[in-house]
Parts: sequence; C-alpha cells; structure tokens
Amino acid sequence: MHPLKIVALYSIKGGVGKTTSCVNLAYFSALQGKRTLLCDLDPQGSASFYFRIRPERKYSSSKFLKGGKKVDKNIKGTDFENLDLLPADFSYRNLDIELDGCKRSRKRLREVLQPFGDAYDYLFLDCPPNITLVSENVFRAADVILVPVIPTTLSLRCYLQLVDFFKKERLSRGMLRPYFCMVESRKSMHRQIIGDVNAYPGRFLQAQIPYLSDVEKMGVFRQPLPYFKPDSRAAQAYLSLWGEVTS
Repeated sequence: MHPLKIVALYSIKGGVGKTTSCVNLAYFSALQGKRTLLCDLDPQGSASFYFRIRPERKYSSSKFLKGGKKVDKNIKGTDFENLDLLPADFSYRNLDIELDGCKRSRKRLREVLQPFGDAYDYLFLDCPPNITLVSENVFRAADVILVPVIPTTLSLRCYLQLVDFFKKERLSRGMLRPYFCMVESRKSMHRQIIGDVNAYPGRFLQAQIPYLSDVEKMGVFRQPLPYFKPDSRAAQAYLSLWGEVTS
C-alpha cells in the first residue's frame, strides 16, 4: 500500500476559512501531480458545494463508517486532473452518535481512510468545528492538522483550547500547524496578535491568508481561487502555505 499523507483542516471555531483553505490546498496538490482526494466531513457540505458535487442519493454516514466499496462508489471526479472528492451528506450530523456505537470508536476514521493509500498520495479532510468524537477521530487519523486562526482574541482562544486538549489527551502537539487566516493588516488588533506570535504555543506557519473578496468569490465561481484568479494575493498566500506543508 502506498504511504498516504492525511492533511486535516480543523478548528474548534467555525467561520475561520477552513473550507476555502482545504479546497485551495487540495487543488495545489493535484496541480503538482499528486493523486489527491478531498474528503468532506462537514454535514454542511461546503467543500462539496465548491466543486458542484452531491453525494449519491442512498449514501449516508452509516455507509461511510462501513468503509470499503460503499465509500468507493461515492467518490467523484472533479473538473481538475488528479483531484477527486468524497462529498458529505447531511446525515453526517449523526456521525458522533454512530461512531459511539463502533468498536475502536476513536480510530474508526483512520481504518476507513487508510485503504485509500492504494489510489492517492494526499487525502485532505475538511472537518466540522467543535471538539467531538468526529474530531477526536480526525486527531488520530491525520498526519498534519492545519489550524486556521483569525488574529482575534476569540479565534486565538479557541486555538489555545485545542492545544490544551491535545496536552490533556496526550496527543502529539507536533501535528498542529497553526497559521493566520482572514488577516486584515489595517486592523491594529490583527497586527498586535500577529506581532506576539512567538508568545503562543506551537510554531505558527509563515504564510498568512489575507481577507480579500477574491476568496469569497469562490462561492460564486464554485472553483478553487488559484484556478479562476491565480494572480490574486490570496492565491499566492495559499501557494506559500502549501509549500510550507510539503517542506
């Protein structure tokens, strides 16, 4: 089996640019010739929306957790070479309940995903917010956990809560790769929090994703930003972020 690299985009807090980062990084992975699968774990299905893909009518969270052919049948090709998508279903809102009834309930996700190493080099997880049994599965399945942090007090607080959780659960904090997202340099609070970065636990990545309307237009074009506007400052920031992830 090919060694599969699993990259999760996760935050306790919603609305921090997690999905847009996941979509754009997966696009860069595929663009560089890596066989890439984006797995949408959020019942809202935002990543699936960006790629204009819906799950099969009979697909559900229970079939996802069974793994194997039931999952394979729901993987869809996107408009981009080397990039496939496993779309989310609204029934994923029940994943926590269903995981609780599984054997090895905190490792089930990794068992479902590992066979994809036969077909893919990179697997991206777009994760729902909050710390739940789903997220605990993500923590044990991922090789790298990218944590978008808006340079605000509440967003930073959520990151610190995540670090504390990893410490209490004796999880490897080395997996956490925080980076600043939705940055507005004209705001003094943003500048101050970024300036104090060395005071926070963990090593923040150098790339910073700016808050630009170009990113919001992904919902209009329903395409990765580097595809429809590759010269955008935000697209270049995502490329820098991807470079750090793979370095």
